[in-house]
Amino acid sequence: MKTNRAALGFRVKSGWAVSILVGGSIQSPHLCNSGAINLSDPREPETRQPYHAAMGKLETNAIKLKRRTQRVERTIERSIEGLLKSCSDNGYAIHRAALVVGSVIDPNSIANPHIRAHAFEGQLFRTRLKAALEARGIDCSICRERDIYTTASKLLRRSPGEIKRALADLGLSTIGPWRADQKLAALSAWTSL
Repeated sequence: MKTNRAALGFRVKSGWAVSILVGGSIQSPHLCNSGAINLSDPREPETRQPYHAAMGKLETNAIKLKRRTQRVERTIERSIEGLLKSCSDNGYAIHRAALVVGSVIDPNSIANPHIRAHAFEGQLFRTRLKAALEARGIDCSICRERDIYTTASKLLRRSPGEIKRALADLGLSTIGPWRADQKLAALSAWTSL
């Protein structure tokens, strides 16, 4: 079976990520698949925000943190394994991926414990997802949401308005939702082709 070149894009959220598969070329991308993957275990709700303790406080119990982060790692591994198998089964060879995240701030630089918990979670989900992809030979980059249109505009040599129109057109072929998260994931995949 012939394999088609494609790239994966993700909009990483707390405990899950939008996943978009884009094929074609950087000049002429097309949407191959739109979906979502688990980054946390749906059977264990505390893994969605593993650094949160009760009442929005930072979790400091090392045993709980270790158990939760290990569960996150296993869930991400299973999710990526399943996603890549589906891509392969449908004739797509994935060599590049990109993650869109809200922030890349060092959690230790944040004084507020509740906000620091969110930063630790963001760091956990993005680094583990990137590591799972790279462990399978997939080159992976990370871009902050607020920077992606500027970065893409330079790379694609198109204005942000042209990119937004192209993304809207790209979503015409999907049956499911095509909101901001899907567009950001698609753009990151497009720039990875």
